[in-house]
Amino acid sequence: MSEKFYVTTPIYYVNDRPHIGHAYTTILADVLARFHRSVGNDTFFLTGTDEHGQKVQNAAEKRGVEPLQHCDETVIRFQELWQRLGITNDRFIRTTQAEHKRVVSEIMQELYDRGEIYKADYTGWYCVGCERFFTEKDLVDGKCPDCGRDVNAITESNYFFRMSKYQDWLIDHIKSNPDFILPAFRANETLGFLKKPLGDLCISRPKSRLSWGIELPFDKDYVCYVWFDALINYISGVGYHTDADNFARRWPASCHLIGKDILTTHSVYWPTMLKAMGLPMPKTIFAHGWWLTGNSKMSKSLGNVVNPMDMIDRAGVDAFRYFLLAEMSPGNDANFSEDAFIARYNSDLANDLGNLLSRVSKLTIRATGGVIPAPAELNADDAELADAVNAAIATMEESLKSYKLDQGINAAMNAVRAGNRYLEKCAPWTLAKQGDTARLHTVLHNAADALCRVAVLLAPVMPEKMSELLAVLGIADGQISGIAALKEFKSVAGATMRETAPLFPRIVVEETEQSAAPAAKPEKKQPKQEKKAAPETAETVGVVTIDQFFQTQLKTAKVLSAEKVEGADKLLKLQIEVGAETRQLVAGVAKFYTPEEITGKTIVIVANLKPAKIRGIESQGMLLAAKDGDTLKLVTTDGEIASGASVG
Repeated sequence: MSEKFYVTTPIYYVNDRPHIGHAYTTILADVLARFHRSVGNDTFFLTGTDEHGQKVQNAAEKRGVEPLQHCDETVIRFQELWQRLGITNDRFIRTTQAEHKRVVSEIMQELYDRGEIYKADYTGWYCVGCERFFTEKDLVDGKCPDCGRDVNAITESNYFFRMSKYQDWLIDHIKSNPDFILPAFRANETLGFLKKPLGDLCISRPKSRLSWGIELPFDKDYVCYVWFDALINYISGVGYHTDADNFARRWPASCHLIGKDILTTHSVYWPTMLKAMGLPMPKTIFAHGWWLTGNSKMSKSLGNVVNPMDMIDRAGVDAFRYFLLAEMSPGNDANFSEDAFIARYNSDLANDLGNLLSRVSKLTIRATGGVIPAPAELNADDAELADAVNAAIATMEESLKSYKLDQGINAAMNAVRAGNRYLEKCAPWTLAKQGDTARLHTVLHNAADALCRVAVLLAPVMPEKMSELLAVLGIADGQISGIAALKEFKSVAGATMRETAPLFPRIVVEETEQSAAPAAKPEKKQPKQEKKAAPETAETVGVVTIDQFFQTQLKTAKVLSAEKVEGADKLLKLQIEVGAETRQLVAGVAKFYTPEEITGKTIVIVANLKPAKIRGIESQGMLLAAKDGDTLKLVTTDGEIASGASVG
């Protein structure tokens, strides 16, 4: 029997264009929805736009148009981008739709009739940007504690929701349900917020100050507070008060995906509203981090917002989807830069995945006319590759359930790299020359089979490109319907491969005199020309290019255990976790750290260093440390972050 899966994104303000933060949340929801559909779960994916409130009214006034006209014109930008990104939402809700407005009005009337909403005078500080009231003690240096903007002193009569009466219940619910707010440190943030007395929630705005909103059914001089209105989309979008059967089928939500900046509204306002309505709680509220440029959150006021359309035009939709999901460990912040995008694209997609496909297809076409052969007797090398693929399948399945998608992607790419190592080790080109047909066929089959399974794993992330990859392998659309089907899928033997252009053409970076920023463009083959080496100067000796720098993959790693190397005073042997992978590393830090001191630390390592043997012990990487005289300190992270995260 299939399970149900109902995932939502926040509904996005229509006061401006969508940016990379909107794209990330929506792509993450799309990947989760695609995965759950692929395993046969009854899946529903809701996204949409928040179209009421002060910011929308101000944006419309600035343009000299009516608010609804502004919404109608701006919402298209979101809808077009979601279509371009391959988003498979089941419904796109707008809070200006008559059905949603009616549900909000009916809920307010019901709560008012039961005494859950009351009228009172209020004096406080109001932030237009956040559309929230704050008390004097909430302010930070006299400004909004959330966004840092100026606030306005307001005294007026308003309607309030009795949120305070549910404070003790909410604390108990969070503590009793560890999956209710994820990651766990976000639950601790909410519990910290709830240590102070919880006030009642102002859920109205007088029309004299704000006219653009849903009118209160019990007082025509007021409109509904935008957040009270917006949160209700999660139930109005699946039939609350309009389609009882569908609502019973969908609610409660499996996962509300949100950014960490709206944690309080979703983990405090929304649960107490649902409790007052007598409805079940969502299973999980997952708050991801921010996309940063440098150390700053992307914001229009700072002028550092990345337009998703620009990145899509440069490298394609699937590469953009891949980068966002591979680069960010959900829950933590991530830095965006064009250099990082190009480096990951070239390393993971053009080099690792693209190279494996190119080699396997060319070798198979040359050896068998493209027909993937059946394997003969297997050996330890074959088993090692199969283990890497099976580990990737297990890790991806678990990561999708735990919302740690970067770990699943990392495991899939580890399987790709294992495939490339397998070819180097088995050397099918040599087997062909030697006439060892049985072994050649086994190697070609196993490499193609690994590619096929990785493509299925990555299909929710890169649906178009992985469909192309499977087609190159001779696997038809729908032949392997998702991760669950991999457990039943026997082999690619008998499928016919075809020639293909590079799946991910490498991106080269050129510096121009007109711009200090690197310009990305597809690599083109140039006629060979003799080049004279430029003379070295004091400024260029020892200098590396950005491409050379990004050939080094720096990642976070968690030290699982440590022990001294026998007969070596300086060496510790570490077992480390790098995403979904466990490695062994030998480090010369024993004079500075005991095994007990280093165990549990999150360190930074060079992840793509060629393995080496130190005192007869294989070391798979190198940790980073800073040394000054007799002092040595490990390079660690500033705060909690998952292992396997990219550094740079």
